[in-house]
Amino acid sequence: MIMKKFLGILVLGFLFNFYISVQAQDSPKNYFKGKFYNSVKNHFLVATKKMTDPRFKNTVIIMLENDEKGAWGLVINKPLGSIPLGTLIDKSKDATIKQKELYNVKIPVYWGGPVNENKILILHSQEYNNETTINFKNISISSDYNILFEIADNKGPKKNLLIIGISSWGEGQLEGEMEREGWNLSEINLDLIFEMDNTEKWLNAINNSFIRL
Repeated sequence: MIMKKFLGILVLGFLFNFYISVQAQDSPKNYFKGKFYNSVKNHFLVATKKMTDPRFKNTVIIMLENDEKGAWGLVINKPLGSIPLGTLIDKSKDATIKQKELYNVKIPVYWGGPVNENKILILHSQEYNNETTINFKNISISSDYNILFEIADNKGPKKNLLIIGISSWGEGQLEGEMEREGWNLSEINLDLIFEMDNTEKWLNAINNSFIRL
């Protein structure tokens, strides 16, 4: 099962460098060098029926950056299941008695993409903030060690997704995939991210999608 792939290797780290140049092994080779679409940032990237990569079939990705260096975002509709907090943290770090009591609390986990699959990010609503928080348009990301305990104790962000891995593209790579009609764009909808059933997210996003090149 896909969950077993992650058990035992998931350690919450500090926010990592988002401009990752690592590319999937089967990435398309005909990149559109030097060409990028600013309009992709702060939108949903929605896989179309022409998407040839099976990993991204029917995916919805919230795009958080796209420029001449590349692009990255997080898949928000591929749940892996619920995993005990104690499996997600580095137990070599000091924990209070109260925190240890939360180890058995199960937290829903999502697959964010095929890059850096041992990294954890929390996508969340903007009323929450700590020293690792980065704010985007209407949404934020945090990655410090204690936020997992806060979520398990119902004291974290009101709305949140715990996401493992990211989706990233090198220079011109995403643009090439869009030229081949593998992706559409859709406006970000916070209710879709945090409230809608995962089985309905892609259909809702694709029905409200458009192309802005």
